[in-house]
Amino acid sequence: MASKEETGMFSLAGELASLVEESSSHVDDDSKPRGRMELKRSLELRLKKRVKEQCIGGKFSDLLKKVIARPETLRDAYDCIRLNSNVSIMESNGSVAFDSIAEELSSGVFDVASNTFSIVARDKTKEVLVLPSVALKVVQEAIRIVLEVVFSPHFSRISHSCRSGRGRASALKYISNNISRSDWCFTLSLNKKLDVSVFENLLSVMDEKIEDSSLSILLRSMFEARVLNLEFGGFPKGHGLPQEGVLSRVLMNIYLDRFDHEFYRISMRHEALGLDSKTDEDSPGSKLRSWFRRQAGEQDLKSTPEQDVGLRVYCCRFMDEIYLSVSGPKKAAIDIRSEAIGFLRNSLHLDITDETDPSPCEATSGLRVLGTLVRKNVRESPTVKAVHKLKEKVRLFALQKEEAWTLGTVRIGKKWLGHGLKKVKESEIKGLADSNSTLSQISCHRKAGMETDHWYKVLLRIWMEDVLRTSSDRSEEFVLSKHVVEPTVPQELIDAFYKFQNAAAAYVSSETANVEALLPCPRSHDRPVFFGDVVAPTNAIGRRLYRYGLITAKGYARSNSMLILQDTAQIIDWYSGLVRRWVIWYEGCSNFDEIKALIDNQVRMSCIRTLAAKYRIHENEIEKRLDLELSTIPSAEDIEQELQHEKLDSPAFDRDEHLTYGLSNSGLCLLSLARLVSESRPCNCFVIGCSMAAPAVYTLHAMERQKFPGWKTGFSVCIPSSLNGRRIGLCKEHLKDLYIGQISLQAVDFGAWR
Repeated sequence: MASKEETGMFSLAGELASLVEESSSHVDDDSKPRGRMELKRSLELRLKKRVKEQCIGGKFSDLLKKVIARPETLRDAYDCIRLNSNVSIMESNGSVAFDSIAEELSSGVFDVASNTFSIVARDKTKEVLVLPSVALKVVQEAIRIVLEVVFSPHFSRISHSCRSGRGRASALKYISNNISRSDWCFTLSLNKKLDVSVFENLLSVMDEKIEDSSLSILLRSMFEARVLNLEFGGFPKGHGLPQEGVLSRVLMNIYLDRFDHEFYRISMRHEALGLDSKTDEDSPGSKLRSWFRRQAGEQDLKSTPEQDVGLRVYCCRFMDEIYLSVSGPKKAAIDIRSEAIGFLRNSLHLDITDETDPSPCEATSGLRVLGTLVRKNVRESPTVKAVHKLKEKVRLFALQKEEAWTLGTVRIGKKWLGHGLKKVKESEIKGLADSNSTLSQISCHRKAGMETDHWYKVLLRIWMEDVLRTSSDRSEEFVLSKHVVEPTVPQELIDAFYKFQNAAAAYVSSETANVEALLPCPRSHDRPVFFGDVVAPTNAIGRRLYRYGLITAKGYARSNSMLILQDTAQIIDWYSGLVRRWVIWYEGCSNFDEIKALIDNQVRMSCIRTLAAKYRIHENEIEKRLDLELSTIPSAEDIEQELQHEKLDSPAFDRDEHLTYGLSNSGLCLLSLARLVSESRPCNCFVIGCSMAAPAVYTLHAMERQKFPGWKTGFSVCIPSSLNGRRIGLCKEHLKDLYIGQISLQAVDFGAWR
């Protein structure tokens, strides 16, 4: 029998053990992933360990049978898909049979063709889109994670697409920094669908690091079934929309990584092997160039005098958008461009469109890159800034005076019209009795039963249309001010106003030199300081707004008929998602204030007018009734502050484009209510992994299919014509997620109707 000391010792040891277990469980609870992006990272890290176990001597083998064709791998891949779909992974796995899929993959009998379905466009193009079933999509997701583990560490630094810490923001930052040091810039526009030559070349690249014939056979069967959906230059990449398969981003990066390494060879040949007469022969840079020249041989020693000038080459690639810039002579830029095009055509079998010569970086038009306009600007000196500031003050003062004048004259004109309408009412009977009166002469235009107010307004509108037709004026306020009130105002007052306006314009245009003479003169030996300017395409955004039906041809906000039948909260969510996408997409642009003006004016007013059309009441009444609901539409400043808080509070990888691929901040779609769901015909949500009932069915509208070289504005639909008019069932939660941008159309199973 144990002594008391031993009993106490054992009880103490037990208490200490339980204390350790409690503390460890407490630590596990604290370190438990909180958000879905953290969960996704933990799942990918778990798969990463399994892949690395198959690496022997720098090469991976048997990845399909020992990693992909495992039920736990397929479950993790399915959980990644559900996280992208904003579905809790704590729910059951549903009807996906992971064990049977893993067994079929291991034995090589997994039938890809039977796990696909085709959608044919209803327009004259008859475009066919082949999409994977849920089971095949799980397999593709597992392959994607495996390929990224194998190839991502070896991708070059110039690749900024869908990688950890690298994305659209880092690409634009690199371009804006280097365009200020460049003289010539150009982009390479790729255009090629995945064909046999490209696919075989892709497999040969993958064979350099993977020894797995069964994986190659599986990928080949996907290619033959046309379910990879890989296209170079067809659509803006990286938006996570259905035209891009799950494997498209990693396969494109693997294939174009050959170009990235070829660019290093091209840049080394032009930079390191070129003679630099300005560099001292004893400098380390000169010795390095001499070594490269000795290694290259006598053939590369030959160089023209124009090549003897030191130059630098910069390159940035985001998916299939390639940007290059050169600091040096134009001939070198042309040679570099021709070498790059030759490699893309001859070695990668890709087509190149828009073959124009490199343009100077100082050109005011700039270069279209990643949905923005990138140009090289001169940073203004304090003297020039002061002059511009003074000129803007004068312009603003003159504009305020002009607005006050117009406001006053329009107010007088409206009073004059009201007085005239009153006089017409009083003299209507008497005027019609007099056959010589003007009222009697125009009475033939009055229809039976037309009220006096309506008749008078029709006549006034006809008169204004005649005035607008004969002049370049476009607003009725201008007609009231210039053609009604000003002729009755004393001439001295009119002369004084226009004299002031002319003096202000003359000061702004001709007195700048005198103002500069009063300011400290800049030093003549100071060189201009250049910087890269990233500009949002506001004109293209306006055209998209018009095609979406949010504004008129003249730029005025209007209601959107496709959203009227939806609930108030859903309409507001759609507009809120549009605002959020724009702020995230264009927050780094220099003209972001113009985007803010569009957000805070036209977009918000379009939402108000859509709700007014829905309830058939005046928009002012809508603002009073739905003030609380409309306040949920965030302003640009609110989202900016929210993004700043997220950068400070949340982990850095929460906004990582490697993780958020498929959560499209840039994609946008329009849905109209179809109302095909009833008690006799129930419907579940089409989002993968969601088991909720869908209270309504919606029709998907592809407003515009942007083909290259159209502007990628960041909020374009980019939906294949095959999906235009297709109906999808969505629960309320996922409809909101789709509008806000928490999920994309890749989360929707378009084969759910089958």
